[in-house]
Amino acid sequence: MDPTPTEDRRHIRAAAAALLTDRRTTAHARAVRETAAGHAPELWKEMTRLGWPALVLPERYGGLGAGFADLCLLCEELGRHQIPSPLLTTVACAALPLARHGSPAQCARWLAAVADGGILTYARAAPHGHWGAPGSTVTATPSDDGFHLDGTALFVPYAGTADAILVMARTGAAAGLTALLVPTATPGIRRRRLTVVGNTPEYGVDFTRTVVPASHVVGPVGGGSAVAETAAALGTAALCAEMTGGAQAVLDMTVAHARTRQQFGRPIGSFQAVQQHCADMAVAVLGSRLNTHEAAHRLARHRPAALEVSLAKAYVSERYQQVCALAHQVHGAIGFTAEHDLHLYTRHATATALAFGDADHHISRVAESLGV
Repeated sequence: MDPTPTEDRRHIRAAAAALLTDRRTTAHARAVRETAAGHAPELWKEMTRLGWPALVLPERYGGLGAGFADLCLLCEELGRHQIPSPLLTTVACAALPLARHGSPAQCARWLAAVADGGILTYARAAPHGHWGAPGSTVTATPSDDGFHLDGTALFVPYAGTADAILVMARTGAAAGLTALLVPTATPGIRRRRLTVVGNTPEYGVDFTRTVVPASHVVGPVGGGSAVAETAAALGTAALCAEMTGGAQAVLDMTVAHARTRQQFGRPIGSFQAVQQHCADMAVAVLGSRLNTHEAAHRLARHRPAALEVSLAKAYVSERYQQVCALAHQVHGAIGFTAEHDLHLYTRHATATALAFGDADHHISRVAESLGV
């Protein structure tokens, strides 16, 4: 994501591309999404061996201590190659918030597990699917044995294979949100896969009198809003990186098509209208990368980034869809066929535009940050 990459970041990007290149086909991506896991477990094992889940985790818990922007590099490559992976959800939405807000005992147990290939996920969206207020409708009722969780969380990615879920639950009107890390093997949890536009492995998770010990509360009781904001900010920035990678791939395939597709005895890239489409796509991709870079680096330095994150998500959500729309103009009818790569990227653009809040949601947050 860095416009002036260091040698380490060049190595990270090159290593990621080398691992993913042989899997860069629509057929493979679709086939993996249709499996029960929703991703390739053997690829996840290889990522773990290479240190991807451990990359940005603290060294004292088995991590490599790299910066958040380095994680975004990996997410960009995953988006470029359209490889479904629990990396973003596990690290950005659960492990890093746990590292910042969790107890030493929680970090020692779960971050070490992530470094060894454990999968975590994050549940916040309520049954209406919105990310703004009022947020989660899962309730946590205090009891002698901790808390009893009841309610439903929707659009929980990779919940089918996750070892634990970072749940945002309501502990009463006065107490607000409380974050709890709930092992998926806990009795009273039911997971059901949802049908979504991007065909990603997202689940509805039902909690019925699910007993969670008090030791699984992340941060103070009633302090879950801070955990939720951390998870949302990091997850949103990482997703923007993934979307930017997808937009770059669409630009690359469109330029290649414009150079080779012949019409009226000449490449269609020689026509001014096609050149304009490709130039507009390039501007959109670069703008997406720069906005994401700014948000990622502010988050890496633990600086206030609410404005930058929402600017990035609002911009990238719209530009990724614009890039796909212009690509369809250049490709013509073939781009709409289910077998063409562009079809998969277009579905990805539509699905990711809604994740972590759509453009309208983040434009409202930008206005709030500006004080208007």
